[in-house]
Amino acid sequence: MAEGSNGRRRFSDKWGKHELDVLAVLSSAFPQWLTSRQIAQRVKAYADSYGELADQAAKAAFAKQFQRDRAKLAAMGIAIESRQPEYSSKSEGQDFASYRLQLGDEPRVRLRFNQEDLPVLAAANYLARSMSISSSAARRQEQPQSQRHVSRTAPRVPQTPIPGLGLDSIAPGLGTQPIPDALVKVIDSRRFAATVEVDGEHLNVAYTDSDDLAMFVLEHPGATVLNPPEAAAALRRRLLAATRFTLADTSRGEAGATVVPAEISRGANGSTQDDDKDQQKKSSAFQTGSEVDRRLRLMLFLSAHLGEEYSLDDLAERFIGAPVTPEELKKYITVLRKDINTLTTVSDDGEMAGSQFFDIDWSLLDTEGIVSATNSLGLERLAGISQQYLSMLTASLSYLAHSPILPDAQRTQAQSLYMRLRQHVEPGRTPWLSLTGFEMEPRSFTIVKRAIDTESLLDMEYTDGAGRTHRKIVAPAKIFVDEGVYYAAVWTDVAAAIPDDKADLIKTAVRSTRGTGRHLAWQVLRLSRIEHADIMESAAKLDIPDAPVAELRAWGFDNGTAAVFITDRPHLQFIKKLPDATVEPCGEGEKVHLTVSSDSWFVAFCISHARRITSVAPETLRTMIVARAERELAVEQADGERTAEE
Repeated sequence: MAEGSNGRRRFSDKWGKHELDVLAVLSSAFPQWLTSRQIAQRVKAYADSYGELADQAAKAAFAKQFQRDRAKLAAMGIAIESRQPEYSSKSEGQDFASYRLQLGDEPRVRLRFNQEDLPVLAAANYLARSMSISSSAARRQEQPQSQRHVSRTAPRVPQTPIPGLGLDSIAPGLGTQPIPDALVKVIDSRRFAATVEVDGEHLNVAYTDSDDLAMFVLEHPGATVLNPPEAAAALRRRLLAATRFTLADTSRGEAGATVVPAEISRGANGSTQDDDKDQQKKSSAFQTGSEVDRRLRLMLFLSAHLGEEYSLDDLAERFIGAPVTPEELKKYITVLRKDINTLTTVSDDGEMAGSQFFDIDWSLLDTEGIVSATNSLGLERLAGISQQYLSMLTASLSYLAHSPILPDAQRTQAQSLYMRLRQHVEPGRTPWLSLTGFEMEPRSFTIVKRAIDTESLLDMEYTDGAGRTHRKIVAPAKIFVDEGVYYAAVWTDVAAAIPDDKADLIKTAVRSTRGTGRHLAWQVLRLSRIEHADIMESAAKLDIPDAPVAELRAWGFDNGTAAVFITDRPHLQFIKKLPDATVEPCGEGEKVHLTVSSDSWFVAFCISHARRITSVAPETLRTMIVARAERELAVEQADGERTAEE
């Protein structure tokens, strides 16, 4: 026990071992409930600091520290449930709450994974844990209305309702896998989650802020935000603000500056070139976490494999990482020995529990460096995956297999894992996931990307803006995303590369006869308009000039609409992401000139940022924006009246 500067007792635990002590106490008592007083008496770290909790200050200090430790365990995937109201320092004489491990009613699923599965499984686990707050919606529906409120600003991961740490017990080494930086950046920047209904399906959507979620909803006609209520209210405020847009002045001043266009060409991992620059500044993300986190993984793994033998070298690589040098291996083994000692330490006081999770064959460990554990405290109940978490993990694998975040090889592996896991999930139980800004690729994405990677030609049929179907042989060069739409930049001067046995198709290829204006040999197509495509091996290497996406965008948007909007303040972040926009001061805000190829995108964009936009031009687009906002509000009102009647 230590004294604080104000004379109060403060909690001190140098080695972070008390979380394991709490787990040992609750596991050894399961399925019985333990009161706060019983926990304080049996966990040595608490008892040393707070004794018998004889005074009110000690009770309040214990309650605060225990809830902090409980939250740490929950964040790592081990939930502690309670009954009776939590202790409050304001309620004199109130009995303490009771606690026990939350193991759930369903048995855990134990699957076998291969070593090559682990990188993709780690990425899917990272996504699943980040999205799991949405899976608790069904549970909230069972609660009284007064208890259903969920804060939109609460982080997702600490609220994970279903323990997922047990996955490490059946997939050893998962915690040492590097997670792609692009995936970490995409997920971590989308700190909030909401449930959105789209075409009758409920999607768990992760988003950055209210503007971001509004853009997602408006880009999916008919979509409705179901929860949390704060997200629905934020969308309603933007719709109301959009109905008050005035007509903007379209004249240009002399002080305008063009926004430097970001390179938005996306590879299979979905990252932009700007993203890559940021990623070079950071090392790969690992799941190893804290010392206590590693010990929890080791504890669950040994609990699930009682009596089996594992060398210290093997465990060091699985739970710390692959050593580069013999000296590093020795260091890892020393750390593992310390972890094992911690997991098998018993308090000197027989009345208090320590963290003795196992009996270890010490002679085998000392002579041969082999770990064999027996007599677990029953923690094997935590090993494996719960059915609900398995559903979320399966959905994450499906999403990663069909969304441009992972490299191609890992996406293929994700699809293979998804097919294996879906057999263990009940039909209709797999949730739908979505990350804003990362729509599923159009059907033609895969074959176009394959043609780019193999430097092949593409024999394709596509529809133009008037709905007419054309056939053409091209050499696809780039895929990029703009205004939420996938585009392919294709080189059309390919007649010289047509194989001799395909000479009858030469008429569908275009030979450029133009001496100037190289952009005329480029064509920019929406991937969604490619109806059918076949890969054709190129008979000759084409000399395709490099063209920045900014140029391709300009060449492809010749028929775009000149638009203007005015903001109420300068230097807004969302303006910096508009390629080729011209910005000039205007009153207290800024006037932004840009060319848009999709009117529907611009409508959604302006409504999403309506809290900062005051005026829009031309009148045709302003009218479309106001009409869309009024229609969405009318539908929302009708749905609310229908719900009230029911």
